[in-house]
Amino acid sequence: MSEARDDHDVLRLAGLRKSYHVGLPTEAEVLHGLDLRLARNDFAALVGPSGSGKSTLLNLLGLLDTPSAGELYLQGKATRDMDDEARTALRGQAIGFVFQFHHLIQAFTALENVLMPVMVAHGRPSPAAVAQARELLAAVGLEAFTDKKPGELSGGQQQRVAIARALVTRPALLLADEPTGNLDTQSASGVFELFRRFNREYGCAVLIVTHDPRLSASCDRTISLVDGQIVGDELHPRRDL
Repeated sequence: MSEARDDHDVLRLAGLRKSYHVGLPTEAEVLHGLDLRLARNDFAALVGPSGSGKSTLLNLLGLLDTPSAGELYLQGKATRDMDDEARTALRGQAIGFVFQFHHLIQAFTALENVLMPVMVAHGRPSPAAVAQARELLAAVGLEAFTDKKPGELSGGQQQRVAIARALVTRPALLLADEPTGNLDTQSASGVFELFRRFNREYGCAVLIVTHDPRLSASCDRTISLVDGQIVGDELHPRRDL
């Protein structure tokens, strides 16, 4: 059950471990007892070499997989023993995802893509949800592109649609996996500024997985993962824009 916590914590890891092939001769532990807190308004980067466990950790943070031991608290709720239905509901309500590849539905318009999380959770979107989706598209500079399909948008524009989609449920935690990896420098800078803006305006915690040292240095905090262990958690001066 959830234990005493700081009310400002969006995410807390307590002794989090993840093993694969449990009980077999090939059993291997990938994450070794991680402790971590992310508070509201945190803007952090997660860095580490290939094979360090970043993808495994991201899957756990996104409630796409369950830990082998320890606990993951999301908004104060212990999640390890949740059933699939409860985990899916909490993920849909509290977490937004932005990936390196935008994963937009090609047959849908930009507006329909943004509304996808709402439609998955509630079916037909309400007029208020549609209005909110339009506001988000305007906020990412795509007010004139609501009826365009992904094939009619540039790579940077498609990624901005994906950001609006991730924010349409007003999540407490935004997880971004190499979100600027396929973008040119100007588009990447624009995407980063959008993350900053929404972190400020909506108070959602942001965790960006990146290999780009410039991007991580521009965050307020850099969490370093090596060989399945957190080896560094560095604070940087806040850069309000």
